[in-house]
Amino acid sequence: MAERLGEMLVKKRIGLVYGGGDVGLMGVIAHVVVERGGEVIGVIPKALADKEVAYTALADLRVVDSMHERKALMAELSDAFIALPGGLGTLEEFFEVLTWAQLGIHTKPCGILNVGGYYDHLLTFLDRAVHQQFITSEHRSMVLVDDDPEGLLRKFEHYTPPKIDKAAWALGLKNS
Repeated sequence: MAERLGEMLVKKRIGLVYGGGDVGLMGVIAHVVVERGGEVIGVIPKALADKEVAYTALADLRVVDSMHERKALMAELSDAFIALPGGLGTLEEFFEVLTWAQLGIHTKPCGILNVGGYYDHLLTFLDRAVHQQFITSEHRSMVLVDDDPEGLLRKFEHYTPPKIDKAAWALGLKNS
């Protein structure tokens, strides 16, 4: 699916902004996009670049001082965010940009590529948080999900961020 996502990005002329590594699923996507002539911007902290995990063949590899700088620059350069199956770093980065969307810092789509049901339990947790009123249904709707890259990108194309009355939300009132 990582290869397929890379192919879809190139086919749709969508550039890739990612963490600049030459390993893991994101490294696979970056290689596919580069090999097929697409645009890739890598952003990596110097400490990781020094450990030789950077994709040094990238035409645009930006080395920054910290993980905080990396995430801020990737968010600034990106028009949307996709979480593939991953670990703690993937979850942390996804929920940070999703929280920024919830707070109105950006209106960019945030999606999960739910390959093989990898995120099923996380999605169930989010639904439970809505049921228990820790997350509003409007905020939950900001998480776009598909098990196919093309389907997820199609959802991105049609995404409209929810209109949320922040004052009413802060007071616990429903949107009218």
